[in-house]
Amino acid sequence: MRLSSTVFQNMGPIPSRYTCDDADVSPPLAWDDVPNDTKSFVLIVDDPDAPDPAAPKRVYVHWVVYDIPASARALPESATAKTLAAGSREGKNDFGHTHYGGPCPPIGRHRYFHKLYALDATLGDRGKLSKAEVLAAMKGHVLAEAELVGTYERKRK
Repeated sequence: MRLSSTVFQNMGPIPSRYTCDDADVSPPLAWDDVPNDTKSFVLIVDDPDAPDPAAPKRVYVHWVVYDIPASARALPESATAKTLAAGSREGKNDFGHTHYGGPCPPIGRHRYFHKLYALDATLGDRGKLSKAEVLAAMKGHVLAEAELVGTYERKRK
């Protein structure tokens, strides 16, 4: 399975439009080479470099989406609960909400991992799950995974 975006390349910079310094909307994502037995997808976007890439202390979760239908092959720019494919569910992120929260690193250039998982099941309506809860629920159901990493460093004035 492959995951890509039309707005940044793997290990390339994420444009400021998709960060707290601008519109703070989700970037467009697309995937292909999906396993035949896929029943749903999970997308997790996180930053393992928080708060400082020179001394990371935690992985900061920016977005959790689960039960993306097996027929989906993309998420549009600025995806929201209203524009995600029917049946998709958003979980909790570390900003304390259930929608995309873009890069906003306090110091240095951070890496943002966009991880897509193809599952042989749907997880069902379990409420606003955290990343850890989604990972636990999907254990034993992962058919394939793909990763796209973007970077971002805020411009200091």
